Amino acid sequence: MTLFYLVRHGDNDTVGVRIAGRSGGVHLSESGRQQAERLAERLLPVHPTRIVSSPLERARETAAPLARQLGIEVEIDSGFHEIAFGGWEGMSFAALREEPDWYRFHTFRGGTRPPGGELVLEAQARFVAALTRWREELPEERVVIVSHGDPIRSALIFFAGIPLDLMLRLEIALVSVSTLALDADGCRILSINQCDGVPPSG
Repeated sequence: MTLFYLVRHGDNDTVGVRIAGRSGGVHLSESGRQQAERLAERLLPVHPTRIVSSPLERARETAAPLARQLGIEVEIDSGFHEIAFGGWEGMSFAALREEPDWYRFHTFRGGTRPPGGELVLEAQARFVAALTRWREELPEERVVIVSHGDPIRSALIFFAGIPLDLMLRLEIALVSVSTLALDADGCRILSINQCDGVPPSG
């Protein structure tokens, strides 16, 4: 059994303001850096053996304090990348409310593609495929995955058997931890959106 701790990155200046998407140069704010330090203290007791991050700076910076305390490197896997929002990247949420497809994106997540971007269904498939690959490579380890809100939501609802169009009913807060236990026979979801305390360890 592989235990996965799915972590959303910490706070940054784009949260609640605009879609950062895959844009480079989005770093943790001071509050985000403090969140990352507290996250490390929460995760140390579960003794992670590997730390894997999305390629984006805000995810890697969230993973860094834990890696430093454990004395291991943060590994990068594009399978855990943010959704590609295409033409919506960098747009404010106020401007997006004027976009007809933005409304459809929230009501028909499975079938609405951001302009020039990626279907959430495609993001779900790559995230689940990456988890499966890591589970096969590390069948008895504890792996921290630092990623982004919607990709984490999409993976959790896949394993829970929930339709993709209902994914926004699941809250994934900044630096929350959701815990999955995966083996060749299936999955158990041990926690979702845990924002304090030590996550489950089996």
